[in-house]
Amino acid sequence: MVAGEASGDLLGAGLINALKRRYPNARFSGIAGPRMIAAGCEALYPAEKLAVMGLTEVLGHLRELFAIRKDVVQGLIAEPPDVFIGIDAPDFNFGLERRLKMAGIPTVHYVSPSVWAWRQYRLRKIVHATDLMLTLFPFEAAFYEAHHIPVRYVGHPLADALPLVPDRAAARAELNLPAAGELVAMLPGSRMSEVRVLADIFIEAARLCIAQRPGLRFVAPLATAATRDLFTQRVRALAPGLAVSIVQGQAHAAMSAADAVMVASGTATLEALLLKCPPVMAYRLSPLTYWLAKRLVKVPYYSLPNLLAGRPLVPELIQDAATPATVAAAILNYLDDRSGAAQLAASFTEIHHSLRCDADERAAEAVAALLTRGRAGLLSSG
Repeated sequence: MVAGEASGDLLGAGLINALKRRYPNARFSGIAGPRMIAAGCEALYPAEKLAVMGLTEVLGHLRELFAIRKDVVQGLIAEPPDVFIGIDAPDFNFGLERRLKMAGIPTVHYVSPSVWAWRQYRLRKIVHATDLMLTLFPFEAAFYEAHHIPVRYVGHPLADALPLVPDRAAARAELNLPAAGELVAMLPGSRMSEVRVLADIFIEAARLCIAQRPGLRFVAPLATAATRDLFTQRVRALAPGLAVSIVQGQAHAAMSAADAVMVASGTATLEALLLKCPPVMAYRLSPLTYWLAKRLVKVPYYSLPNLLAGRPLVPELIQDAATPATVAAAILNYLDDRSGAAQLAASFTEIHHSLRCDADERAAEAVAALLTRGRAGLLSSG
């Protein structure tokens, strides 16, 4: 098993535990993070070796990454496992899977890259690399089925982990926020580049909201100390009197506590759905990147709630549409339209149910079925 980031490490640990219930004597090894190691995976390399972000950073580590992949390939071909499972990290794992599949080792890839959105030519690479794709979302599985690629939809572990009805009172108590009164969360992204772009838009939007609703409070959970400090500086510069609690981490508590959320694109929009917190998604790219993206991306929506619903459930404010005025108007619309917010929560709950499939067990079941088919093929050929 090979995982490259914290999210992959979490998926890998859950899958290991589920497989051990089926195969108590199974042994696991690969590139693993602390959760996978705790679940019983022997780490040939730590997962952090693959967690390299950014073009220049990747280029600086290319020689080491190629050496690691070559070492793993040689080791696994010399002592073939019953199955190889690559978890996310597609740039590293697909090349690894292709070599192992050519050597006759069954390969599984867990977490689809966004081929359904852009760069669909990568499907050829997936066909040659992977015996089975495990997807987190149903629309991904439908895409692979349409292209005749073996796939199994397993659901999303976050949907399993998060409650169907969030405890808003407990979340507010955890954050030391008043139990009564309206609250809006602000999540301007996990990366410094995102926060630099969206912080000012969100803070100015908060000021516009306050002008309409003077008692409104805000909470801003930032992913790292660096992004928290940057956001704090921008609040002091733009709105020193803003009633905002700035914390590090605790994004789930913030969205559980809030009546609406300003949020960057990405997994946070899914988390907002699962926590039943109405999101206003805003995002800005560099002009050149946006120009390219408009020509390459082939999906009608950008946010996961809208992709999962197949219709525009939540506002998507992209590029020039992402302004303080548009963000504030969308937030105030949520706060003013309580019946609409209730209908949105019902739609979110329906989607939550559809994603709540016991992902660890379903993924393990799919891997077990692949192993069974492989053994049956060997017996029939013998």
